[in-house]
Order: sequence, then structure tokens, then C-alpha cells
Amino acid sequence: MLDKKITFIGPGAMAEAIIAGLLRQELAKPDNITAAGPREERLKELKKKYGLQTTTDNASAASEADVVVLSVKPQRLSEVMKGLKGIRPDALVLSVIAGASIKKIGSGLKHKAVVRSMPNTPGQIGEGITVWTASQDVTQEQQEIARQILGALGQEVFVEEENYLDMATAISGNGPAYVFLFTEALIDAGVHLGFPRRIAEQLVLQTIKGSASFYEQAGRHPATLRNQVTSPGGTSAEALYYLEKAGFRTAISRAIWAAYQRSVELGKEKPGHMPEEHTSEE
Repeated sequence: MLDKKITFIGPGAMAEAIIAGLLRQELAKPDNITAAGPREERLKELKKKYGLQTTTDNASAASEADVVVLSVKPQRLSEVMKGLKGIRPDALVLSVIAGASIKKIGSGLKHKAVVRSMPNTPGQIGEGITVWTASQDVTQEQQEIARQILGALGQEVFVEEENYLDMATAISGNGPAYVFLFTEALIDAGVHLGFPRRIAEQLVLQTIKGSASFYEQAGRHPATLRNQVTSPGGTSAEALYYLEKAGFRTAISRAIWAAYQRSVELGKEKPGHMPEEHTSEE
């Protein structure tokens, strides 16, 4: 168990996911967790649900913490950091904010020990994957603390270079959106064929879950598995031909490259210019 005081600045969905994971895995006690934010009703909801500490005073909560988790919306980060000048020098600052670089956070808080991470939506049910990196001033002990906190969301991957975070944003951070769109398209196609929507949803959901599990257990390249279910002149071959003809792979590749470039741009933009869809409190 982490015998550390952990404060969450910004009690949104991702903050709650981490809190729930820490308590579910018995990595922290409710008494050692504080959620800080401006909305009293949200704080009361979290206090009732998890028994943790709450406050509307960000500065006070941060000044008493061993770990300060930044989980506010990107466009509010600069303003929030102005009120967090009392963070202890030996504390760890852990960010789950998309597009916010270690340099920006370190400079805004006048703090050196910063971990930057990129979680994704499935972390809300403990099935996510988070890519993270740390500044040179983060100690080994603090890295282990960060590893355990982020592990509460599911799997975690540490990388040495910060530029991997923008790549992760385009792949795993935004990945659920691509999967949901593909899922929606399959369901709608099933309805178009004549299935009732509930049956189309059941067929698609289990197909996606089963395919992912089969790929994981098979331990073979996806092209090999695809070839196994593609008979010469068969229905799969016909469908795949049209997907390739429509530029399916190219569309995915271009979309991910565009997302990567946008992530890099967001890291360079001035405060107040980050759109709503790039928040970690959704």
C-alpha cells in the first residue's frame, strides 16, 4: 500500500478512475486521498462514493500532498497552476493532461519532479493502457509510486523519450474513438442487412471482444490470423477486397498521423486555445 498523501487537482472522470482503482487494489486508504475542485456537488458525490477527503482549496490540498495529480481540462491548466505555488519541493507532480509537456508543467509550477502520462478511456473500468515518462529529477521511488498509481487504470508503459507521449495520444489515447466508430459502422451495417439493432450490437460486440482475446492468446501476427479466416474466393476475401479498394489502411494511417500532428500542435498552443475534445475530464 502507498503510504502517501495523494491530491487530485480536477476531480473529473479520469481522476475518479484512478481513485477507484487505487481503492479497489488497496493501494491507498481513503483518508490519504484528497479531491480538489471548484464544484461542491461533484466533491460531495466523490466523498459519499469513496469516503475520501475533499476541498475547494487547490493550493492547500496540493501543499500537503506527497503526490499531486493534475487532472484538469487542458485549457484550464495555466490558470490552475498559478494557484499551486505551495507544492512541497520533495513532492511528485503527475499529469494526465493531454498535450501538456513536462517543460510547461515544470515551468508553470516552478517544480522539477514531474511525470507526464497519457491514459485512455478504458482506464475507467481498469482496462486501460497508459504511456508515461518522467523528468530527470523524478527519483526511483517516485517513479515506482507513479507506476502503481497509473497501474490502477490497467496496464502502463514507461518510455524514456517524451515525444512518445504524442505518438501514444494518436494510438492508444484516441484509439477507443476509432474502435467505437468501427463498432458503430458494423452495427449499422448489420441493421441495414435486416438484423434488429440489439442483435446486431450483440453480434458485433462479441466478435470484437472474441477477436481481441483470440489475437492475444494466439500470439501470431494479425495478418496470419486474417489469412486463416480468408478462404480463396470466399466472403471474407470479397469484403476485404472492397475495404482495401476503399483505402481502409490508408485512411487509418492518415487519421493517426493527423492526430499525432494535432497533439504536437496542442503542446505548443497558448492557454485557452485547446478545444474541448482534448480534455481528460470528459
